[in-house]
Amino acid sequence: MRLPVHIADAFVEGPFSGNPAAVCVLTEWLPDDLLQAIAAQHNLSETAFIVHQDAQYVIRWFTPGAEVDLCGHATLASAHILHTEFNITNSPIPFYSPRSGALPVSIIGDAYQLDFPADRIQSIDITEAMRSSISSPILEAWQGKSDYLFVVENEQAVREANPNMQQLAALPARGIIITAGGDSVDIVSRFFGPQVGVPEDPVTGSAHTTLAVYWHQQTGKTKFHARQLSQRGGALSIELHGDRVWLSGRAHTYLRGEIEL
Repeated sequence: MRLPVHIADAFVEGPFSGNPAAVCVLTEWLPDDLLQAIAAQHNLSETAFIVHQDAQYVIRWFTPGAEVDLCGHATLASAHILHTEFNITNSPIPFYSPRSGALPVSIIGDAYQLDFPADRIQSIDITEAMRSSISSPILEAWQGKSDYLFVVENEQAVREANPNMQQLAALPARGIIITAGGDSVDIVSRFFGPQVGVPEDPVTGSAHTTLAVYWHQQTGKTKFHARQLSQRGGALSIELHGDRVWLSGRAHTYLRGEIEL
């Protein structure tokens, strides 16, 4: 059996930036253990699998270690691959996730706009386990559906955070978002997900459904420019619309190939 596979960088700012995702467009679903094995073989933070069903593109996302509820960069990469490699020109592209519902993606010039559910967050106490997990002092801690959000003093503190992956993995969350206001953009952040096999994610779309809600509460703004301060780096534009968040960015195809099973 041979399956087409593409790798695209999502939320790019330039060459070799953004977050690479593998995209596999299937004619039918394969067994879950095989999907997980393919994602582990790719060893990227996310592999997206897509099947066209009932006039929708059903999408699922796997890290090297687990299936996840929502992934922004792999959805953007999937829209880019469907548009540029499979000649899908209707906009919005009707993605549907069994875990997160309808996720339409609009094609806007050379960019893509994701329409995702806004996270719901609540303030939580800062525990000693949280304090010892990262090197930068935590000013506030919040809990979303899947992740913890740690607020630190400034952009420098985000850049210099040196988390203990073993301690982070022990926290009861898919991942940890570290954020502060930016020097040249509205929001800066980093994302760590060792519990699901992703020590540091280059650019995390789903984390910005949490960040949009938090920073709206702090500033009253509904539009933000954001940058994720990983080694690769990446850029997003964010608009909060009630219980939905629009995340916009560009993508670049890096690889075209086949998987032989």
